[in-house]
Amino acid sequence: MRLITILIVVFVTSVTFGQQIFKKKKSLLGSPFEITVIAKDSTQGNQFTELAISEVKRIENLISDWIPTTQISLVNQNAGIAPVKVDLEVFELVKRAKNISKLTDGAFDISYASMDKIWKFDGSMKEMPSVENIKKSVEKVGYENIILNEKDTTIFLKNQGMKLGLGGIGQGYIADKIKVLLQENGCSSGLVNISGDINTWGKQPNGENWTVGIVNPLNKNKVFATFPLYDSAVETSGSYEKYVTFNGKRYSHIIDPRTGYPASGIVSVSVFAKQTELADALATGIFVLGIEVGLDLVNQLKGIGCIIVDEKGAIHASKNIDIKKYQ
Repeated sequence: MRLITILIVVFVTSVTFGQQIFKKKKSLLGSPFEITVIAKDSTQGNQFTELAISEVKRIENLISDWIPTTQISLVNQNAGIAPVKVDLEVFELVKRAKNISKLTDGAFDISYASMDKIWKFDGSMKEMPSVENIKKSVEKVGYENIILNEKDTTIFLKNQGMKLGLGGIGQGYIADKIKVLLQENGCSSGLVNISGDINTWGKQPNGENWTVGIVNPLNKNKVFATFPLYDSAVETSGSYEKYVTFNGKRYSHIIDPRTGYPASGIVSVSVFAKQTELADALATGIFVLGIEVGLDLVNQLKGIGCIIVDEKGAIHASKNIDIKKYQ
């Protein structure tokens, strides 16, 4: 369910005005990670960037479903057997994820990890799976079967074989946590980018807002719009590289967890919000819901903006975004 990140360009000024810009790039969470901070000197800059990296690793060891000792992995291992007590931080994240599942009518669902992997996007698929196999592939999926006990902060997966995967919300959550942590430690301005999940705070040294440019994946050499970000977030993701085509129809690698069929019609989604976590999860849900339903949902949510690029390269935006203003 995790989307493949498309190109998003971050514009950073080189003017310092007594402050310095420090950047660090690493591969974390199996994805590109970049932290940019404003600091008075290299010592402080290194302190901020190392804090950010430590926070990534801390949360990864709580919520990763591929590290067998994490709390989420223990929840998965006890599916259909017993509730698992987790930290309040983990409990609240899963609770918010479940609420977004309700909001998107299950188009976003962290129990997507329970799906059978019957679709292949490596070129090996020669025909579509059968209707029966597609239906069977999602039998164990269903956010309604994630049982949360507020009093004991336990998570119980009702059915054996169920699994949680936080890939569609976890990176956004980590970006938000890094922002808060660095602010608490005296970093007045910065930008964190975890594989396309971007959150910003403060301004650049010359007083300008942080600015990002979004690229149409069908024309990757051109930025079609640039947006200033002030204390806000954007998640830009796409499926333009991983898909299959049957009977002239393009099927994305993003699978609808409700039906088992791949999403179609969209190649990228950008969601603007105050929190990266919400932008991250909504982008996945919108991909599955489709252009019309997805934009209708966004237009009902205060403070949320959305840009969708369809498979023909046409650009669609929510009511609160005037694309011409940013081109």
